[in-house]
Amino acid sequence: MERQDIRLLSREALEQALTGDLAQPRFRARQVWHWIWEKQATDFEAMQNLPAALRSQLAERFAFRPLSIETEQHSEDGTVKVRFQLHDGPLIEGVLIPTPERLTACVSAQVGCSLSCSFCATGFLPLKRNLTPPEITDQVVLLNRIAEKRHGKPLSNIVFMGMGEPLLNYKNVLAGIERLTAEDGLHISAKRITVSTAGIAKMIRRLGQDKVRFNLALSLHHTTDEARSRIMPINESNSLDALVDALNDFYAETGGRITFEYILFDGLNESLADAERLVQLCRRVPGARVNIIEYNPIEQADFKKSEADRREAFIAHLEENRVTAKVRRSRGKDIDAACGQLANKG
Repeated sequence: MERQDIRLLSREALEQALTGDLAQPRFRARQVWHWIWEKQATDFEAMQNLPAALRSQLAERFAFRPLSIETEQHSEDGTVKVRFQLHDGPLIEGVLIPTPERLTACVSAQVGCSLSCSFCATGFLPLKRNLTPPEITDQVVLLNRIAEKRHGKPLSNIVFMGMGEPLLNYKNVLAGIERLTAEDGLHISAKRITVSTAGIAKMIRRLGQDKVRFNLALSLHHTTDEARSRIMPINESNSLDALVDALNDFYAETGGRITFEYILFDGLNESLADAERLVQLCRRVPGARVNIIEYNPIEQADFKKSEADRREAFIAHLEENRVTAKVRRSRGKDIDAACGQLANKG
């Protein structure tokens, strides 16, 4: 009989397993939970305050299926890309992004992706499966260890901007975030976490209904339905109007911060007319701000990044119209770790 992954159990289910089937006192369940989620143990033998007989019983019945680090690449700018191997073989990638102000972990939600955005390397990979909650938290734990080793301090921020579409792995992503933010977990502030989506209106609305406390980013990249659908097929079933309505519902329910992610492409979405349409979109979403992203080339596509003068004119138009715009400088390009480049390469 295959052993069950103990980290997939809720606290209640774990308590039932120990007090019922294993006839242990309730405090033993608290001890095991503490080792799993506060100490990040992945081996029953590490749980030294448990009797040896109980550790053996747990190992016979349950298993840990942690991520392992397959490779680690270091960029000249300090960015670290980590390729993780899952227990059943597939590979995913995560990135540690250091800046003077923060240490950010960029993590993945799926093995591959089904959305086929034409500018994103991950979109050219087949979707193999969703990540489980512990596979999501393991990325953060391992990247945090690298942060502490290299920088002497823990992560300050987490972004779900790696491989896959987080809202197509909704239940597991939210469960992973719950463990990251819980007082008896990693205790990371939800306000330090941002989930980025290509735009699935009904799931954005569901985030509002579930009263999530983290921030939301929408990968926008164009301001008309016709053009956006050409580079992001998900727009064909999730129009800009539908997304705006969903974002307004999200904001009404949570008051959470909403950011439009906007890659500037040469000759595609960089005109002042595009900038004005972006201004109008921002005015329709309370408190919306814009992250301007530099395009990072990939082998599978021939897009080019916007020239500096056009980028500056675009940003100036946003600022003149009181839209908060920030340029997000790409980091880790030399190791294919920048936005849109994650594809298990290198």
